[in-house]
Amino acid sequence: MAMNPTVRDWRGRRVWIVGASTGIGAALAETLIDAGARVALSARKREALDVLATKDPRTVVLPLDVTDAAQVNSAHATLVGHWGGIDDVLLVAGSYQAMRAWELDAEVVRKLFEVNVQGVVHVTAAVLPEFLRRGEGRIAIVSSVAGYRGLPKALAYGPTKAALINFAEGLYFDLAPKGIAVHVVNPGFVRTPLTDGNDFKMPALIEPSEAAAFTLRGIERGHFEIHYPKRFTGWLKFFRLLPYRWYFPIAHRFTGL
Repeated sequence: MAMNPTVRDWRGRRVWIVGASTGIGAALAETLIDAGARVALSARKREALDVLATKDPRTVVLPLDVTDAAQVNSAHATLVGHWGGIDDVLLVAGSYQAMRAWELDAEVVRKLFEVNVQGVVHVTAAVLPEFLRRGEGRIAIVSSVAGYRGLPKALAYGPTKAALINFAEGLYFDLAPKGIAVHVVNPGFVRTPLTDGNDFKMPALIEPSEAAAFTLRGIERGHFEIHYPKRFTGWLKFFRLLPYRWYFPIAHRFTGL
């Protein structure tokens, strides 16, 4: 059942992808450019964005650091000036670092929250006035199944993703009645530069191109939560329902940690 306005055709849609330089963001950019969308690319690494932009001369490159609200607001103003408005913003920018309790580093945790959570807030705050004024728009936030419940090695990363899920839920309550679509995307393991450093087995690992396809299919169908691959995420959604006395031993056995 669609909880958001659906998308029948990406041709001509004005899509801003924040976090487009690698992984899921880059795959989304390639797929949307091929589908005929007008795409704006943002990330810290301009070189990677410039390479993607060669696929379509209409592509706009807007390098920025999501932790800097002034840079985000400036990029948004530039894009609105160029296009006249934005139809969809896909928030993919994020950072990851595995951490156990005996490795707890407050500074690392602070930086993860700045990128993963505050960065999303900065972009959302930039685009919302325009969306509210028009009574339409779309915000898709890439979180993670690591935000469902606490997990070993996700002591810093998991809470940032839990915050994004909660943030998206709150946005949906307020924005759906105003005609603005909100999606939260919760992937399992996707092969990216961030996950390449993991020293443990990643069940049901998929490629960024698959993640992009799953994400866009969910957006097109108007789903609020988009999670994949379901052969993996379905189990994690079930574990989310378990009482703690069952969850902790099952998660320990499941992860081996």
